Amino acid sequence: MAGHDPDAMLHVGTITGAYGIKGWVKVFALTEERESIFDFSRWYLADGAAFHDVEFVDGRLHGKGLIAQLRDVDSRTAAEALRGREIWVDARELPDLDDGDFYWHELAGMEVWTEFKGREILLGRVDHLLETGANDVLVLKACPGSVDQRQRLLPYTPGAVVQRVRREEKRIDVDWHPED
Repeated sequence: MAGHDPDAMLHVGTITGAYGIKGWVKVFALTEERESIFDFSRWYLADGAAFHDVEFVDGRLHGKGLIAQLRDVDSRTAAEALRGREIWVDARELPDLDDGDFYWHELAGMEVWTEFKGREILLGRVDHLLETGANDVLVLKACPGSVDQRQRLLPYTPGAVVQRVRREEKRIDVDWHPED
């Protein structure tokens, strides 16, 4: 993975097995729109702590899943050898967004602040997000300077709980009681 920043890598899926005899692989995508995993011509497959880059050649929906063809993977045996490998992409290759928009992965690591009794209070840092169906949930972990050591779950509801996301400052302002 020469020339790539490991901190810029984004986990987008997993190879779940082989499809057919010509080296195609079954893919489980973590992208919001499943097929957008095919928008990246270069995938990086995790093999323990190492990444091996592969060239994505073709892909399509197949039944309820996805299948993909990778350069130099031309047999069922070669495809089976990739089972369980995580698929990563270079996040710097994501399309630019309009001002005010952001990707979900950018929220991880942001500090979450609320105002209470006229002062700003740090609730914690976003560890990850949960998709619940009704609305997404920010999972906050305590960090240096946070009001306490509690883990918090805050609904990601723009305008109600989430007031503003400040990408450049790595900060989210929320309307949330610090004791909740």
